[in-house]
Amino acid sequence: MKVLAKETAIYGLSSIIGKFLNYLLVPLYTYVLANTADYGIVTNLYAWTALLLVVLTYGMETGFFRFANREDCDPQSVYKTSLLTVLSTSVLFAVVCVLLRQPIASALGYDSHASFIAMMALTVAMDAFACIPFAYLRYQKRPLTFAVLKLLFVVLNIGFNLLFLVVLHRNDVFYVFLSNILATTIQTLILIPLTLPKGGRYSFSLLRQLLHYSLPLLVLGVAGIMNQTLDRILFPYLYPGADAQSQLGIYGACFKVAMVMMMFTQAFRYAYEPFVFAKHKDRQSVEAYADAMKYYIIFSFLILLGVIVYLDIFKYIISAAYWEGLRIVPVVLWTYVFQGIYFNLSFWYKLTDQTRWGAYLSLIGLTITLVLQIVFVPRIGYWASCGSSLVCYLVVMLLSYFVGRKHLKVPYDLRRIGVYAALTIALLLVFYLPAYPNMWIRMLVGTALLVVFVAIFYILDLKKLLKKS
Repeated sequence: MKVLAKETAIYGLSSIIGKFLNYLLVPLYTYVLANTADYGIVTNLYAWTALLLVVLTYGMETGFFRFANREDCDPQSVYKTSLLTVLSTSVLFAVVCVLLRQPIASALGYDSHASFIAMMALTVAMDAFACIPFAYLRYQKRPLTFAVLKLLFVVLNIGFNLLFLVVLHRNDVFYVFLSNILATTIQTLILIPLTLPKGGRYSFSLLRQLLHYSLPLLVLGVAGIMNQTLDRILFPYLYPGADAQSQLGIYGACFKVAMVMMMFTQAFRYAYEPFVFAKHKDRQSVEAYADAMKYYIIFSFLILLGVIVYLDIFKYIISAAYWEGLRIVPVVLWTYVFQGIYFNLSFWYKLTDQTRWGAYLSLIGLTITLVLQIVFVPRIGYWASCGSSLVCYLVVMLLSYFVGRKHLKVPYDLRRIGVYAALTIALLLVFYLPAYPNMWIRMLVGTALLVVFVAIFYILDLKKLLKKS
């Protein structure tokens, strides 16, 4: 358990630091790029790359772990088979996209930017290939090497962006993608010699087993990532105005303002996953899950209130040209809250080996997102994009709770959770209803409301928790 905790801390810390450093690119892009439409292109193409990365790895990373740990399989043969298979499909994808870059660019609405397609195709192909060597590092229990290489990419990416956009004043989207491909190439070149297969052989019979295991995971992975990226992929096609890219840029930038909540959720996930599986054999495990859910929700509400109260400060993360979209930030924050609760609830089907429910819920969520965006984006623009995500995660959260009660009875303290939910909504109403003479008075009132929340939390729960510890 000590080893598990140590490795979790290293993986988690590297991921969170990496996400935070990447987060710092948001102000750089919004302040330096020529206009909001340029950031719209960045938002759209990075959404595509997130989806393509899931498709190009087609569950082989999980398949590698599954078969490398089987007694009847040679780990090196599993690694070589996985590695060369993903390498082959990644190279094929890159070649096709580079050759067809102009038709693809035209289909995506970037007729004059075919070079963007070529660079992003090469980048996502290298990232897909690298997933298997990175999995191999985790299999070999080399978390420090894993973390250093992940952070190296982030540092290189930021460095190249600063060089091109700030030092050389090349305020063009081309240099955003150029920075990415340069950082990815360097990371891949360093990664390859550190993870070369040591023996083993490529096996077609093993490949068939790997694909039989991994391909069903592709459905779940695609549905899950589309729930997170579909709004940014479809927006240019659904929004009727000529300023679709500009509106998407505003939406993408304001979405990033709420990422403080996402980083908290990510940190919680890295700590919670090993906790859940370690506690599963404990008779008191369900009580521990209930407590974890309650405190996750409490701190989520606290972060939500904090971001809303100090939004007049957080808004400077992005340029003033994007501020018209700041009204969506509370909606995005609530979406992250529901997404985090859904993640907590998802362990009922993981612990009871009924993972098919994960696929069902993801597909239900994807259907909701798709229908709402098709119907409402042409009418209300990016409000429909963030609203569809909110409804998606609210519905799958509720479904997961009610279905999960039949399979794993966790005594969630719904009464106390309801108290904090009602308190949060009441404090938000008190904050929003008055008209304030200036931002300082507004933040002063908001700070007082945060103190009220913390005080009630201390009286109801924190005081007892501190006494127990």
